[in-house]
Amino acid sequence: MLLTACGLLPEVQDETKGWSAQKLYTEAKSEMAEGNYEKATQYFEKLEARYPYGRYAQQSQIEVAYAYYKSGEPASAIAACDRFIKLHPGHPNVDYVYYLKGLVNFNDDLGLLGALADKVAETSETLAPLAKQDMTERDPKAAREAFESFKELATRFPDSKYTPDAVARMKYLVNTLASYEVHVARYYYRRAAYVAAVNRAQGALQQYPQAPAVEEALTIMVKSYDALGMNDLRDDTLRIMQKNFPNSRYFALAKKSDTPWWKIW
Repeated sequence: MLLTACGLLPEVQDETKGWSAQKLYTEAKSEMAEGNYEKATQYFEKLEARYPYGRYAQQSQIEVAYAYYKSGEPASAIAACDRFIKLHPGHPNVDYVYYLKGLVNFNDDLGLLGALADKVAETSETLAPLAKQDMTERDPKAAREAFESFKELATRFPDSKYTPDAVARMKYLVNTLASYEVHVARYYYRRAAYVAAVNRAQGALQQYPQAPAVEEALTIMVKSYDALGMNDLRDDTLRIMQKNFPNSRYFALAKKSDTPWWKIW
């Protein structure tokens, strides 16, 4: 009876049956343009499965990555990018795939990046509209991976049309990641975890020596060494800070009191 019942079920028709590679690609692009990313992904994947060796198949792999990105599936988008890079390292559009991979990670980490939205506006108008959030609630892993993808693009394809924007985003990411490290160092300092504060601040100095956040990283080190009674290290760090930031806003506090500035701040 079960077999008979199954036989009575209507056969699911595949609307794409008999479509050429060009028609599949055209229809997929049409769905993409209308924002139907799930449908577009289905068409692109069918195209690649049926016509795996044509030029449309390679382009479909790129389009699938973009469709996943637009539909809010970053893990699938990154996997598609990695697959394309591995299969077609010499493809004329591989620079775009590196850029797309960086973009996916960049936007996947808006919570971290958004905490510095006010600073971004000074660098690039296209990066300004980001929501704010406490950076300690975010893992900067995506930001680091975005930086590496943009760096690979800028290194391998310096003349790519995507490189200027990638470089701007890299600068922003450096400032953001440095500020994250300093934010955590400040968190440790306020909880009297002075050794942890020093280690985190030193990490910011070593990894991002040109970032604006270095000024506060040195400040936290001075204060932490002072709290630990390590006066020699405190004074050495203070000399470095005075040399690199002679007009630091923290030094201004010393003019208002006879107490050392690091004991006031």
